[in-house]
Amino acid sequence: QVQLVESGGGLVQAGGSLRLSCVVSGRTFSRSAMGWFRQAPGKEREIVSAISWSGRTTYYADSVKGRFTISRDNAKNTVYLQMNSLKPEDTAVYYCAATGLSGPPITHREYDSWGQGTQVTVSS
Repeated sequence: QVQLVESGGGLVQAGGSLRLSCVVSGRTFSRSAMGWFRQAPGKEREIVSAISWSGRTTYYADSVKGRFTISRDNAKNTVYLQMNSLKPEDTAVYYCAATGLSGPPITHREYDSWGQGTQVTVSS
């Protein structure tokens, strides 16, 4: 059974930082591209960042470039999202997702496994 378990969300003031983690089990992590998505109330789920199998290729949404960093540790089956200089508009539920596709893909339809989500709230 594939499981993705996110952690690290919480409440932070604008300008602060959080690091999200996602531990993956039940699939070959080193052959899984990973993505972080977010969904705010009343809005569609959107890609935040993604990373290829090897970690050599990454993608960032324009809204988070220069502030967020995605990384992975294949020995720990874990993907991270370091979020700095947080803004109130970053408030959302953050989901990690996995896919066997390379790339990494940047649309949610290309991901086949999802975590339960972790809430990130940024106060002004």
